[in-house]
Amino acid sequence: MPNTEKGVTVGVLALQGAFQEHIARFNSLNAGSFQPRVRAIAVRRPDQLEQCDGLVLPGGESTAISLGLLNAQLMEPLRKWISDQRPVWGTCAGMIMLATIASGGKRGGQELLGGLDIQVGRNGFGSQVCSFEAGVKFPVLGEDDYPGVFIRAPVVEKLLGDAETQRRDAVADPGSATKTLSISVCPESALQIPNRPLEVLGYLPPSAVPDVAAPDFFQSANTAKIHGAHPPKDAHIVAVRQGRLIATSFHPELTGDTRLHAYFVREIIQNSC
Repeated sequence: MPNTEKGVTVGVLALQGAFQEHIARFNSLNAGSFQPRVRAIAVRRPDQLEQCDGLVLPGGESTAISLGLLNAQLMEPLRKWISDQRPVWGTCAGMIMLATIASGGKRGGQELLGGLDIQVGRNGFGSQVCSFEAGVKFPVLGEDDYPGVFIRAPVVEKLLGDAETQRRDAVADPGSATKTLSISVCPESALQIPNRPLEVLGYLPPSAVPDVAAPDFFQSANTAKIHGAHPPKDAHIVAVRQGRLIATSFHPELTGDTRLHAYFVREIIQNSC
């Protein structure tokens, strides 16, 4: 755990996407009496990663982020970071990077970091023109809805009860893959993490989702027991936690609400799981 008397350093992956906005939100926590003090830095190299107590994988374009990680020689350091159970928060494209399985990508797929026992659908809430804002039910943050900004957002398609079996099945039978779309799976080595319960943190009630958006989560075959928040049957799961990993399919950095940034610092970085 970090020494809170010296403050907490949060790294934001700065290869592509909305990293500046995340840095600004973390730094804004210092304007009041928030403790611990937070220093947010851009991460583009392995040596910068090692300065951090926690890391954010921002929104952007997940295939571009994946290529950027490979070019910056950060893919394997980040996989080790995750396997060492160090704190990571993935937003939008970052959720895709942390997933065990991602559907809807270009043929040939992309490299995933893995760590979360979920299957996500890329652009699950529709294309750019289908972007929307809606209140997210987020019980750990209080009764007030969290302002969700959904831009070509992924959707949680499945909670995986047995990530290794699901990974093998996805490799053997990509299912809905077509000439232009495919299933991506994280490497087997990325699954060698002590098993922690997968918790639902936030969800969208059906009334908050445009008609063009994602199908009913509960119509998918899910093998995992739901922990954490208990969404209604027709809800869409948009935020999850597993150990010291959290992921949101929306963009918290594009709002003035810093509750999630404070939660990441206090509950994920400061508190051991």
